[in-house]
Amino acid sequence: MTGQGQAKRLTIRDVAAVAGVSYGTVSRVLNGGHWVSPEARAAVEAAVARTGYTANHAARSLATGRADSVAFLLTEPHHLLFSDPTFARLLRGATEALAQHDKTLVLVIADTEAERKNAERFVRAGHVDGVMLISSHEANPLLLSLLAARVPTVSTGSPLGLESEIPTVAVDEAGSARIMTRYLLDKGHRRIAIITGPNDTPGGRYRLDGFRAEMGTLFDPALVEQDTYSSEAGGRAMARILERSGAPDAVFAASDIIAVGAITALRHAGYSVPGDVAVAGFDDSGLAESHDPPLTTMRQPWAEISRAMVELVLAGIDGREVDSVILPTELVVRETA
Repeated sequence: MTGQGQAKRLTIRDVAAVAGVSYGTVSRVLNGGHWVSPEARAAVEAAVARTGYTANHAARSLATGRADSVAFLLTEPHHLLFSDPTFARLLRGATEALAQHDKTLVLVIADTEAERKNAERFVRAGHVDGVMLISSHEANPLLLSLLAARVPTVSTGSPLGLESEIPTVAVDEAGSARIMTRYLLDKGHRRIAIITGPNDTPGGRYRLDGFRAEMGTLFDPALVEQDTYSSEAGGRAMARILERSGAPDAVFAASDIIAVGAITALRHAGYSVPGDVAVAGFDDSGLAESHDPPLTTMRQPWAEISRAMVELVLAGIDGREVDSVILPTELVVRETA
């Protein structure tokens, strides 16, 4: 029953009447089904355009068993979504890529235990068809829950301990770290410090592995710090290195946001960058180029990462075979090193 002055909602039967075809034909066209002639499909599409019909999403989901949405699942604190530009780049790229497939991206943050449980219930209830897992940590019970629920999941960065279970879109973390380390060595630096992320993340673990391998006998454990991915953490870690070992020749920060914090701490201690200490980062998500001075860094192909994650998760939703993807990075030389 409609109220006075309220327009009647269009239905599939209205579209069928305008198109001159059956209700079933319209339903098959709208749901992407087969066994529809080109003439009938054209008539339905013209009728939809003429009437301005919009499908009832709930009804379509009930009929197809799909939500037509994918979760962007971030397992980090809320503030990093806004302070670390890497997440914003991935979010924007994934949203644009999914829109080309008429799918909606749903942002889900699961850092605390309460958030994790809510995320598990949300995903298991079928509100999304698949999950793009962002910044996973080793032994996070959420990963096992996703596997148990048989929800198509793709991870950005290798999901430590579950590499054979969850397909990944990533860069060569260790190889990229070796390239940056070799660049710093070739510039004549020998006492090179590294500040990297937590060891339970692929970036934290494998970038340190690559650095250690390239440094060889020059590797000094006293010049190594691991902390969270934030500028505050970078500053704290740099201060600890300075207090323990004095100023190094160069610092390889395993993310641009860590590098920014390290530079702040160096300046606070009276050192100039790059005059006294060279500093290099990792990511090139926008922060490196805008920083003063601009950061030398390893560029990750953010648009390609987002597109590849979308293609893999949609393939998984369709029941197709999915293989992990490794994408190349690029050394970008700027003023800090």
